[in-house]
Amino acid sequence: MFELKKMISSLLMPLPAMLIIGMIGLMLIMFTRNQKTGCFIVLFSFVGIFLISFQPVSSRLLMPLERQHSAFLPVDQPIDYVMVLGGGHVVDDDIPPTSELSRTGLMRLAEGIRIMRIYPGSKLILSGYAGGAEVSNARMMANVALALGVSKSDIVLLETAKDTWEEARQAAAFVMRKNLVLVTSASHMKRALHEFQSAGLNPYPAPTNFLAQQNVTQPWVKYTPKAVYLEQTERYWHETLGSIWQRLRNWASNTDTAATQS
Repeated sequence: MFELKKMISSLLMPLPAMLIIGMIGLMLIMFTRNQKTGCFIVLFSFVGIFLISFQPVSSRLLMPLERQHSAFLPVDQPIDYVMVLGGGHVVDDDIPPTSELSRTGLMRLAEGIRIMRIYPGSKLILSGYAGGAEVSNARMMANVALALGVSKSDIVLLETAKDTWEEARQAAAFVMRKNLVLVTSASHMKRALHEFQSAGLNPYPAPTNFLAQQNVTQPWVKYTPKAVYLEQTERYWHETLGSIWQRLRNWASNTDTAATQS
């Protein structure tokens, strides 16, 4: 189910979806008499690719989602754990450990270490499964954390969690009633908090990896389609699909519970 969910969601991302639409248009032009319709579909695909890579569109979509929670500031309560959610990696002995983590994973880890050092005695929880690689994402982040000076005794690994739902449940069993700071990408924080709260935790949010900015002034940067803006649109759509899946899953769970009780 997990792999099927990932495959379907990948095809529903903006760029693959627009390319599939464009291919349908080309097939209509090449193999049918509906050439006018095919040309319109191809044009729609090209315009769509332009818009999803266009800063005024992508940042306007993503920024409201990212800015729901501000950057973490020290709180008066003692912090026992700082949990960093997995963010992807590769295994390549020819590059440094910091390059084996994805940019998202590295930014999350850096923020987690920063917060951990504000609270001496706190533990760093790192999560994420292997995803087909030889080493889990949690262990890869631990390797980087060790290289950056974090003590091995201060690191806790959750190496089997595949998604945020599983990460929240595993964390709840470990953290219990202690204070927790949750570190993840700003765009993912809303969904992540929902999962952790449904698991019985109430973590302090620590968003990082902010992508959308409104202070882009150079016209050649702002009005030229770029891959960085396409990434923003993809992050927005990824979280939108994730929220839809989250609501459907919760609805199905509540329906099963009601049926069992009746």
